Order: sequence, then C-alpha cells, then structure tokens
Amino acid sequence: MSIYVISILVSVLFLIGILELVRRQKLKEQYSLLWIGFSVFLIVVSIDVRLIENISLWLDVKYAPALLFLFGLLFCFALIIHLTVVITKMSKQLLRLTQEITILRERGVTEHDHD
Repeated sequence: MSIYVISILVSVLFLIGILELVRRQKLKEQYSLLWIGFSVFLIVVSIDVRLIENISLWLDVKYAPALLFLFGLLFCFALIIHLTVVITKMSKQLLRLTQEITILRERGVTEHDHD
C-alpha cells in the first residue's frame, strides 16, 4: 500500500470521526466546521498530490511537502483564533449572567421566592 493510499484512508477516517462526534453531539456543529474543512482539504491534497506541487511552484517554495506544514500551522492559528472568539463570547455571557443574578439578589428575588 502506497503512502498516498494511506493518506487518503487516514483523511477519510478523520472526516468520518468528526462527523460521528457531531452526530453523537460530543462536538457542536459550529465548532466542527474548521475540522470538517481541514478534513476535506486533507482528502483533496491526498487524492491530487500535483495540487501541492503546483501551489509550491506558484509560491516559489523549493520543497513542496513543506507547504503541508505551512497549511497545518495556518490551520492551528485559525483554530486558536476561533476558540479565542468562542471564549470571549462565553466570557461576555458569563459576565452578563453574573450581573443579572446580582441585580435579582439585590431586588430580593431568589430561587426560594418562587416555591
């Protein structure tokens, strides 16, 4: 079995794994988009190696496989930015929720008042 066949199999299994995590609700759809995109990219690059070679010629990269490391690094940066945006959003929501709870407590409304 050649390295290209192994690469295609691993890429397809990776995509299936991501889709299965989404199906089992262990990974939210909105967070899976980067992973699905990366999986599809891996499949395309694995099927057509000339694509990487052509991109490396266009970018004047002497060693085409080095582009794979660049793409992996760019993917990591995109993932970090995405997760930072999610954390920022959740921090704002937590702050707002904390403020609302404080306001309710100041007004004397607690969980026990509803019983």
